[in-house]
Amino acid sequence: MRAAPNVVSAERYPVAVILIVEDDVFIREVAEMLIQDWGHQTLSASDIDEALAILRSPQPIDALFTDIYLKTLVHGGCDLALQAIALRPGLRVLYTTGNTLTDKMKALLVEGTHFLCKPYTENQLQTSVKDMLAPE
Repeated sequence: MRAAPNVVSAERYPVAVILIVEDDVFIREVAEMLIQDWGHQTLSASDIDEALAILRSPQPIDALFTDIYLKTLVHGGCDLALQAIALRPGLRVLYTTGNTLTDKMKALLVEGTHFLCKPYTENQLQTSVKDMLAPE
């Protein structure tokens, strides 16, 4: 049984539409559930093609939460973030991976974005989402 969601006031934690891109169904569904518990809306995709279709739609999207290593491409999340920002300038990005973040990988991350290492706790995810959405 899960504890009651830790709801943070909208004043400190703006409500956002977050696109979650994760090829692991379990991880994606847990992230969706938690982020929705915090009052945000979520959209989800399991790969780059699905994510780009959503990003090209008129659907409002405030942020992208993407795994770096997607099944189809080793640096898929990095490529996706670049395309997503080109389609939607100002889009906020939070990357995640369970793999070691090498210097080569760090160089591929878009400047001004955020990173969360897997496995992460609910509190770590909440803090990372909050930081990603915070005004600059």
